[in-house]
Amino acid sequence: MHPNPAFRHDDRALLEALIGEIGFGMVFATVPDGPRVAHVPLLSTGDGAVQFHLARGNALTKHLDGMMALAVLNGPDGYVSPRWYADAAQVPTWNYVTLELEGRVRQMDQEGLLGLLEASSSHYEGRISEGTPWTMDKMPHDTLRRMMGGIVGFEMEVLAWRPTFKLSQNKSADERARVAAGQEAQGSPAIAELMRRLVP
Repeated sequence: MHPNPAFRHDDRALLEALIGEIGFGMVFATVPDGPRVAHVPLLSTGDGAVQFHLARGNALTKHLDGMMALAVLNGPDGYVSPRWYADAAQVPTWNYVTLELEGRVRQMDQEGLLGLLEASSSHYEGRISEGTPWTMDKMPHDTLRRMMGGIVGFEMEVLAWRPTFKLSQNKSADERARVAAGQEAQGSPAIAELMRRLVP
């Protein structure tokens, strides 16, 4: 989380929407072999927890149950050039959105894992506009059971939400408008849109 409180956002609905929109992040923990990270799809339960699954052979899998861990989602970002300011005697920086989630992790049973897989596939299949959504019942039961044996489901009870929405809030409205236009022109329309929508 950025140390400047101007770059924080405490709108829980917005943070939940960020998880739902991005859907992919990293889980960090320190295990006996040292610090490790796993790249995972994340699904919010809507009641203060996130769920994810790992390959059974992942370096974190056998250690996570009961541990405190950190999950991170990276949102839109974009380089900020000093040439976009009225006073060019400034330094380059970066606008970005990220969310850190810290909490205790518990391993899910097979029923919980199946629920996670069903909810996750339903969520992301719903984003695809063409064709018929894929559902878990398309898989033969034995095949599904075998494939589920290769992964482990986890749920993190989020105890700390640490967002950063660094959107040039420390600049004037005119400066922000120029930065947003510059970022959009350089191929970062998502961060430009958030600058226009979230900063008054």
